[in-house]
Amino acid sequence: MGSPTGTPGTRPAPDLPAEGSGATLIEEPGVSMRAYVVRKIVLGVLLLVAIAVVVDFTAAAYSEYRVSRSLRAGGELSADPNVTIHGFPFVLQAWHDNFRNVEIQASANRPDIPGQILVEATLNGVHLPAHALLDGDTRSVPVDRVAGRMRIEPVELGRLFNIPDLDMRGPPADKSDGTGGSGGSGVTTQGALILSGTIPLGPEPRSTERVSVKADLTLDGDQVRIVATDLYHGDETTTTNSVELSPDLDKTAVLARFSRTIDTRDLPFGVHPTSVKALGGNIIVEGEGDNMTIDMDRFAQP
Repeated sequence: MGSPTGTPGTRPAPDLPAEGSGATLIEEPGVSMRAYVVRKIVLGVLLLVAIAVVVDFTAAAYSEYRVSRSLRAGGELSADPNVTIHGFPFVLQAWHDNFRNVEIQASANRPDIPGQILVEATLNGVHLPAHALLDGDTRSVPVDRVAGRMRIEPVELGRLFNIPDLDMRGPPADKSDGTGGSGGSGVTTQGALILSGTIPLGPEPRSTERVSVKADLTLDGDQVRIVATDLYHGDETTTTNSVELSPDLDKTAVLARFSRTIDTRDLPFGVHPTSVKALGGNIIVEGEGDNMTIDMDRFAQP
């Protein structure tokens, strides 16, 4: 009889599944269990992180809502202001009674300015206990730095001047500044403006004319002064004809029509104005204060 095929004294190699046969190798039980446990741990950690983020954002949103309602009631606003408490995690800031950055924005009525103006404040380093924040007890809040802004938009400016189509822009830029002399779209800080609008010509209400004037924008204490200084006919490179005044309209009357004094009084939280600028047809008055104790009820009150 013949001996079995193979090398004497060796064990035959196990048969491997043929390619395409559909058979699979069986993993060792220990490796499979370890991979299962790792997946469970990773999923558990991700779930805990997601829950923590949702809880943190929910707490922040509720606190923003409480502050917004308190500001509306104390400031006699017509709508809830927008309140954003920046920084993550919110819960950690509340635990330390120190909120790094809080932004507030609201539309408010002013007796000296027709319509509504946009009032904004940025608070850095707000020292407020969490229970006071939730209870709306914000009458005396220490803040490291307060920045307040008041923005008068084109519609309100038109009402203020009683010129519905009032247009405000900066003077044309010099060609040497790289703009080609276009100008008119940047920021003007306490400087020259170009005001344009349609005004009546004498006693006949249907007789009107669109006029442009040069004006100075300045901040004098708590007052913003817009003083028209001269008629504006366009720079020497323009192709439009110069504006000729009608006989029924004199230069002095035109300049007076385009001149106004705006009493800004106090900015949000009693901050005094320190600068004024014109940007995009808006007049923006700004002020800052350090190490202040503010009353949230004075947010939009003059």
